[in-house]
Amino acid sequence: MNFDPDAVRAFEHTGWENAAAAYRTTFAAASGEFVGALLDAADVTVGTALLDLCCGPGIVTGIASRRGAAASGLDFSAAMLTEARAANPSLCFHEGDAEAMPLADASFDAVVSNFGVHHVPRPQRALAEVFRVLRPGGRVAFSNWAMPADNIAWQLLFEAVRLHGDPAAAKAPPSGGGLDSVAAVSRLLRETGFGDARVELVRREWRIVRPGDLVAVFRRGTVRTAALIEAQRPAALLAIEAEIARRAAAYRRDGWYYIPIAAILGRGVKPR
Repeated sequence: MNFDPDAVRAFEHTGWENAAAAYRTTFAAASGEFVGALLDAADVTVGTALLDLCCGPGIVTGIASRRGAAASGLDFSAAMLTEARAANPSLCFHEGDAEAMPLADASFDAVVSNFGVHHVPRPQRALAEVFRVLRPGGRVAFSNWAMPADNIAWQLLFEAVRLHGDPAAAKAPPSGGGLDSVAAVSRLLRETGFGDARVELVRREWRIVRPGDLVAVFRRGTVRTAALIEAQRPAALLAIEAEIARRAAAYRRDGWYYIPIAAILGRGVKPR
């Protein structure tokens, strides 16, 4: 299947419009584990003029504001922005495309994106736009999910689908991401002109009540992974859930399941 950025954008847009209302109570439990590290990487503190790119329901924007930053957000999903504005009525949120932001040059001290850049059809264009809207000496920091070998939540799901379902069932357009390794993120920062690049693997745990919650959360709070789950036959889905429950038993303690998750966190600086 040929890469079509317009098809990727339409697929992602439809998916996030549908996931917006449930995101805070579902997938934010996983993505939220990395917000502190993301803001620290961008040196976000009191007075930082900050843009939260691909802000979704404004979770990072709100946390940055509580740190004292002059925080605003941008997203292409009107439904996500409705959630963001309701949760943060005093903050400014822009509707727009990460590859062509409706924002002035040199407007921000820092731009962050928590698991947003790899959903953009052409991440290099998005980072070029980040470079444009940053002031000289400004910082960018963004997180992307690491590959399943390092990311047990996805490993549990994908292995169960491989064994009992159809990994190709979703028929989703090819992703423009490919940012699930330190090398890929380092290359992207370098190619878009950022200096002082630092990229690391950050590990956290996702606490869930029962293994079935993994499937439910992926189904309601994601896009590409949700499409994979929705495309499975009902009988296969039951077997997939049973396989996840069996394998997840290794991560149970204190009455909870603590599933290891990992992100690639990249940080760069616009030269002065």
